[in-house]
Amino acid sequence: MKVDKFIKYLDESQDHNFTGSTKTPLRGDAFDMSDDEKISLIKKNVAEILQTLGMDLSDDSLKGTPDRVSKMFVKELFAGLNPKNKPKSSTFNNKYKYGEILVEKNITVYSTCEHHLLPIIGRAHIGYISNGTVVGLSKMNRIVNYYSKRPQVQERLTIQVVEELQKVLNTKDVACVIDAKHLCVNSRGISDIASSTVTAEFGGRFKEESKKREFLDFIKLETEF
Repeated sequence: MKVDKFIKYLDESQDHNFTGSTKTPLRGDAFDMSDDEKISLIKKNVAEILQTLGMDLSDDSLKGTPDRVSKMFVKELFAGLNPKNKPKSSTFNNKYKYGEILVEKNITVYSTCEHHLLPIIGRAHIGYISNGTVVGLSKMNRIVNYYSKRPQVQERLTIQVVEELQKVLNTKDVACVIDAKHLCVNSRGISDIASSTVTAEFGGRFKEESKKREFLDFIKLETEF
């Protein structure tokens, strides 16, 4: 797709798709239980699901599954639900006076669709224009990872990444594009293994067509070593 058509597509996507809350839907008592308490309860629930499906949990291959799944949910896949796991994002003075777009592209996205609890796998591309401060490059990866590690919808994830970096960098001039495959589409239902979903959020100067185009041109560049 040519850049100008892609820009039009992204503009239309923002007009029609990003209308929900940008906050992950959590109950007020979400953290009343400790991680260990959650793991214990989820372990029992997973065992009940497998037993309901007719699985023999005394089999060597299955007997550890409830324990593994419960720990994976709390400590890995959904660790981003807990604010204590939020990465610290130290900023530094932009002593080089770099005033152009800085882009971190091809950031790995591993998330989980909140509709079917199936994987979302793809790449995030982030750009920002410094307002006097910069953030360590790896911190952008960590922010994407933190918000990915929860039941998600891709639209919300895209916006959360932008809003977090806007706070960290004290500027509205942040953009993010995510291109990802959803296994709820690829492995079930229509079972279309070829399709992917693209979402974008543009803040501040990135709403200007020239900056938007420049950012999209940057993320098209091939990285060679």
